[in-house]
Formats: sequence, C-alpha cells, structure tokens
Amino acid sequence: FRVGATMQDLGFWILNDVIWRKTNPMPNFRGRRFTNAHETLIWAARDADARNYVFNYEALKGGNEDTQMRSDWLFPLCTGHERLKDENGRKTHPTQKPEALLARIMLAASRPGDVVLDPFLGSGTSAAVAKRLGRHYLGIERDTTYAAAAEKRIAAVVPLPDSALAAPPSAREAPRVAFSALVERGLVTPGVELTDSKGNVRAVVRADGTIALTGLAGAPTVGSIHRMGALAQGAEACNGWTFWHVEQEGRRHPIDVLRARLRAEMGIRSE
Repeated sequence: FRVGATMQDLGFWILNDVIWRKTNPMPNFRGRRFTNAHETLIWAARDADARNYVFNYEALKGGNEDTQMRSDWLFPLCTGHERLKDENGRKTHPTQKPEALLARIMLAASRPGDVVLDPFLGSGTSAAVAKRLGRHYLGIERDTTYAAAAEKRIAAVVPLPDSALAAPPSAREAPRVAFSALVERGLVTPGVELTDSKGNVRAVVRADGTIALTGLAGAPTVGSIHRMGALAQGAEACNGWTFWHVEQEGRRHPIDVLRARLRAEMGIRSE
C-alpha cells in the first residue's frame, strides 16, 4: 500500500492492481492470522496522460480461450525443479517467484526487444524469463550469493525462436482506415446491404460512406457504421467493424475483413 501511495505521489497512474492468488500458499502455523494466499501487483503508466504503454490485449485474450484476461491470476508458488537450491539442498532465495507469473507480466505489457528492469533481482527470475522471451534485461542485486546464482541461472537460459514470440497485431495500434475508404476503393458498393451476424438488422451503404438503417421509425437512420450499429442495438456505443457483415459468395463476413484486405493492399502496417 505504501508503494502504491508513493508511486501516485510521484505522478504515476495506476492502470490495474493485479492479485496473484497462490494455489499452494504457506500455511499459518500459529493460527492467529489468515493464511497469506495472495500478493498484489501494481501496473502503472508514467502519468495519467500516457497513451503509449504496451498492453497486448489480443494476445492475452487469445491465449485465454477468447475470454478477457482478468486481474486475478492463479499461479502456484515456485516449487520442484524450478526452485534453486544450494549444494546442501537449501533454498537459494526465500521468495523466489514462479517463472509463469513473470512470463505473463512480460507477455502482457512488453514486446520482444524491450528492456525489463528489476532493481531487486534476487535469484534472477525476471531476467531469466526476459531472456527466454526475447526481452533485454537489467538486474540489480546487492547480495553476492543471490547475484552469483542469478548469473549462473541466466546463462543457462535458451531464448525462444522469434516465430514463437510474435504477438498478434493490436487493433488499437493499427492505422485508422475509414469505412468510406472501402467504398471509394470498391470493396463495398453503394447500395449493398449490410446486416448483423444473424441477418436480423439491416442497413444500406451510401455513396458517402455512411449507412442507412432500414425498418426503424422516428429516429435518425443515417450515420456512421458505429453510430448506426449502436442505434440498432439500443446501446451507447458499438464497434461497427465487427457488428456489420456483408454477404460475399453466399457467406456473411464482418466488414472488418474488408478493412484488413484494404490495409494489405495499401501496404499499411502498424509501427
């Protein structure tokens, strides 16, 4: 709590606090307190106006069976072959973190080639995971025993191939393409009918790139794909690219497929 308050005093903007729920927490043997079964992670941006922080939303969702990643993460404590021990079989570091936890953090909020800083390196978990995931790393550790163990551990890590690290492109970072550009390039013809995925809601494409809803009375029926999609659902907002579909060769496709095709034809890529 003090760390979070200090970060806010320094101007950092907290994006999320993430709960690491431990599947195998250390019991409280005295029975005078609750078992400490979680730890709190703070994810913060440099300030409230920061917009260039990394969040690999699509990659996390895809790896989570197309479900948004939640802020409570379930991981076991570091045990078994992953746990570092000295020549006498004693644990090298008392609070060694599981590599899976650090991997999710880095996969969520960094890209290959980024630098991961750990000012309290300990047994080197963060640096070892960073190396395996194609990130650069900088670790600081004052305990010579921990530092030596970390150095040996990091040297043994084999980085994953680039093909295993490429994340799907972020829709948020993709260059903007207007729906009118699809009309201008002939990917969608004026007069063509758009529908929702089930074909229940219908709209007609206009020459200027707007669409006209059909079957609604007493409301504005002409506007952008987003505004008309929201109106059709009675919602405040809508992603028209995924809501509206166009029929081609007997099948309905989201118009977002056509946007991706236009980007490919124009050679537009995310930075």
